[in-house]
Amino acid sequence: MRIISRASLRDFWLQASYRDAEQPLKSWYDEVKKANWKTPQDIKALYRSASFVGNNRVVFNIHGNKYRLIVAVNYAFAMVYVRFVGTHAQYDKVNAATI
Repeated sequence: MRIISRASLRDFWLQASYRDAEQPLKSWYDEVKKANWKTPQDIKALYRSASFVGNNRVVFNIHGNKYRLIVAVNYAFAMVYVRFVGTHAQYDKVNAATI
């Protein structure tokens, strides 16, 4: 999969409060980059805790569910767009299906 954009992930983990997110986000990035998702079931096979919230949005639990990552997946073009990364409190303030 092609992931747009790694910079969004890096910007998050470079913040002083979220340095512990670096390794989990790098691991997620490396795994997804090697994946070839054709359907939501392909995602579930790799990430059982992933949630599908509509509009091709997928929510991943990062670092033992300490952080949330929302991506938009375009299966036809093998693209994953990072839409949001943040804490649970930050996640509660966004609409995961439209962000």
